[in-house]
Amino acid sequence: MSFIYFIIIGAIAGWLAGKIMKGGGFGLVMNMVLGIIGGVVGGWVFSILGLSTDGGTIGSLVTSVAGAVLILYVGRLIKK
Repeated sequence: MSFIYFIIIGAIAGWLAGKIMKGGGFGLVMNMVLGIIGGVVGGWVFSILGLSTDGGTIGSLVTSVAGAVLILYVGRLIKK
């Protein structure tokens, strides 16, 4: 069940990150991948900054979106 939870949160986070960064998204599969990787990156960055989320659904979503936005930003810098 937790695997499905990660997929759903990842898909939503990837879609939101695409909207925040003014991109149209990358399709369902890439949005899920971006959101899942964003969750890992976001958790790492939040821990470095001393921030923590409550560990619930909203906290996971915020962490994943923040990480996915960061990944998109860095990717666009590298692409230029």
